[in-house]
Formats: sequence, C-alpha cells, structure tokens
Amino acid sequence: MEIIIPKPLRTLWEHDDGIAVIDQRKLPHELVCEKVNTLDKTIWIIKEMVVRGAPLIACAGAYGVYFGLREATSSDDLNTILYKIRNSRPTAVNLFNTLDRIEKELSKFQDLKEMTQYSLDLVRLIVEEDVEICRKIGVHGLPLIEELHRKNPNRPVNILTHCNAGMLGCIEWGTISSPIYQAHKKGIPVHVWVDETRPRNQGANLTTWELTQHGVPHTLIVDNTGGHLMQHNQVDICIVGADRVTRTGDTANKIGTYLKALAAKDNNVPFYIALPSTTIDWNSKDGVKEIEIEERSQDEVKYVWGKNDEQKFERILICPETTPALNIGFDVTPSRLIDGLITDRGICAANEKDLLNLFPENNLK
Repeated sequence: MEIIIPKPLRTLWEHDDGIAVIDQRKLPHELVCEKVNTLDKTIWIIKEMVVRGAPLIACAGAYGVYFGLREATSSDDLNTILYKIRNSRPTAVNLFNTLDRIEKELSKFQDLKEMTQYSLDLVRLIVEEDVEICRKIGVHGLPLIEELHRKNPNRPVNILTHCNAGMLGCIEWGTISSPIYQAHKKGIPVHVWVDETRPRNQGANLTTWELTQHGVPHTLIVDNTGGHLMQHNQVDICIVGADRVTRTGDTANKIGTYLKALAAKDNNVPFYIALPSTTIDWNSKDGVKEIEIEERSQDEVKYVWGKNDEQKFERILICPETTPALNIGFDVTPSRLIDGLITDRGICAANEKDLLNLFPENNLK
C-alpha cells in the first residue's frame, strides 16, 4: 500500500496495519517514509535515528508497546516489551515517562486482547496530547517574540537555535518552532539563525528543511558563529529544546547547547528552553551528575553525508582514517544560565520552586 503523507504534515501517522514515519536520515534531500508494524522495527527506527527528538521518540516507543503486545502470547510479556524499548535510547526522558504511564495504565488488565486494544487507544491519546502540548508551548512563547518585535518594529526578530526541536522532533508543532510558527502566521517578521549542529547536522538537514516548508526566513551558520553574532547584536533571543530537564531546571540538550548558553549570558541575550511537560525528570536534581549522557559512534564525527555534484548521496571521510573521535551526544546547561522555561503550562524560571508552581502535582515526588 502506497504511503500517503498527511496534510498538515506530521512526522508519524497510522498506516495500513502499523504506522508510517518520515526517515529523517534522508532529509533534506529526499522525503522518504518508513513503514513500521513490529516491536523490533520500532526499536530499530529509534536506535538508528530514523526518528529523533524526545517527544517523537516517546510516541514511536508507545506504538512499539502496542506492536509488541500484538505479537505477544501472554500479558506477562509486557515487562519484556517495556524493557526492550527503554533500552533503545538513554538520554531523552520523554520515552521513560511515557512508558511508565503506559505500564501503569496497562497493569489494570490481565487479558492480553483487552490490554492490546487499550494500549492502542492510549497511544493514540498520547500522540494527540503531544500535538496539543506543542501548540500550547507556542501560545506561551509567542508573547516573548511579540515583545521583542515591539522594541524593534523596523526589523525581524532574530532567533538563534541549536539542533532540531521543531515539528520533526515531535508530531506536528514542535517545541522551539511552535512560537516561531505562530509568530510567523500572525505576521510578525522573524528570522532564525540555524546552527548546523555537528556531528549529525540536525540543524543543517532538518531545521532548515522544515523552516523552508513553513516559509520562515532563516540562515544556516556553523556551530561556532553564534557567539560572534551575539557580540554584534544580531541575536535577540536564543530558544533551544531539551531532552531532559531536572526538577531544578538543569537541561540536557544536543551537544553544544551549553556553549551557546555561556555566550548568551556573556552578551545579555535571553536564553530560553522550550519543552513539553513530559521532558521534566522529577526524580533528578543535579543535571551534570545525574543525567546519563549518550555516547555515539565515532563514525558520526569522522564522516559526513551529503549530495555530490552528480546529485548522489556520498559519505566522506574528513580526517585520517586512523584518528580516533569522541562523539558525546548531549551536554547539560546549568539552570543559572537559563532565563526561562517555556512549557505547555506557561513560562517559569529554571528552578524547582517555579517549576512546582506550574506542576504542583509533582510536589511530593
């Protein structure tokens, strides 16, 4: 069955007896979809970064639970299914929060058929909740952009971002992109400085692609350009995403985020994290000490992918073949460098007290 891409564009949708996802490894050069209808295939698309971004990984993993139960012979297999999915990626807490929620809900059932059907209903709810959560992040973040525009009405609001926390990392609106898209839709002139985000180039490959799809003006920059732009008053605000936020406001995001936060602090540029509530790890307080940081293959650093002059994909070695490389996937930005957290419930300071004011149900955790 031919895979038809939905409009408005989504990153994950139901197709035939499973789901279809955009293969983000092929962007921006090809829009290719991957069909997924088994537990093993779900784990593969997460590990191989066919899908990436904390909210999207969580939604894909949720469907993996349903596929696993569909393949199971007993409701007791749920523990094994959850274990396999939990071990697909270590850093993004959304996946673990979502699987904990599913485990709690499914514990009410003993009958495998009933458990399987309920899991599908629950997964569909989780996906639509993600869309609404991201929309609300945009609603709360939009006034920040509006205020910057009021201060300088004769030029675009210049926003710097790192990695991709747009719709491609979620289902539809995205986190950092939601206020940007809503401002653009409202007619507020915006311009986005897009970090290339080595080594996988999510900014160059993904953020530029989706901003192009939405008609948002943007410029691609190398990762080390942001500080220079801030020194010359060419950045009004930094907005980045998050893979995990502690209850005290420390934030793990794509490697290089910490350096942007330092440059922003030195140049009095507001630095904000846009995150869904599912990204908060209420069990962690010290991000540097407690957040497990993923280390990936050194080949991601040593090689780059792209299209050559003959329009063919090519992998290029950029260093001596024998040179070892270190590929740390994330870093932690301490809360003291963060001006605010843009959540689906509002904006707060990056500290435990203000987070709990927005999410009082976690006060006893």
